[in-house]
Amino acid sequence: MRISAGEFKGRKIGSKKLFSMKAGKDEIRPTSAKVREALFDILRGEVEGASFLDLYAGSGAVGIEAASRGADSVVFVESVRSRAKALNDMLNKIGLAGRAALHCEQAEIFIRRASGCREAFDIIFADPPYASGEIEKILPLIDEYGILTEHGIVLCEHASKVTVPAYAGRLKLKKQYRYGDTGLALYRIEN
Repeated sequence: MRISAGEFKGRKIGSKKLFSMKAGKDEIRPTSAKVREALFDILRGEVEGASFLDLYAGSGAVGIEAASRGADSVVFVESVRSRAKALNDMLNKIGLAGRAALHCEQAEIFIRRASGCREAFDIIFADPPYASGEIEKILPLIDEYGILTEHGIVLCEHASKVTVPAYAGRLKLKKQYRYGDTGLALYRIEN
């Protein structure tokens, strides 16, 4: 896997084999280069200077791409210890340790803790395992705990055949995108 644009363009950030380790029934499915490129086309003009949260980080490719494209800070959340260690090694190797933070914990635990520390993010990318039902669980928590800035964006990656909720608290589905078997759902706070 390689970064497609920005400061780290062309840098190899690990192999699919490295991140294909199973953790119980949870096999990683890295966001494809095609979908990553589409995701950052959607976010054009939003990433530079933003605080970016990569929930369910896995390989960390999306968060690293955000840093490469000018995000001021990136927080990675990965619950599988072996993946978090591999991601931490990668962040140190490419020199992102000062602009990135990595938390090895469940996404919902991180959200509660971030709220307690009054952390909020301009962009939240959530890519839970497709069959997990996590999107329906995590979106209301993002709203309830107030970790999205007022004009922020939540982008969820999901199986394209899955129907995502139109609302989750104050979060409203604004647009959906489809790329083969992958879908992206964009949410914003409705005032």
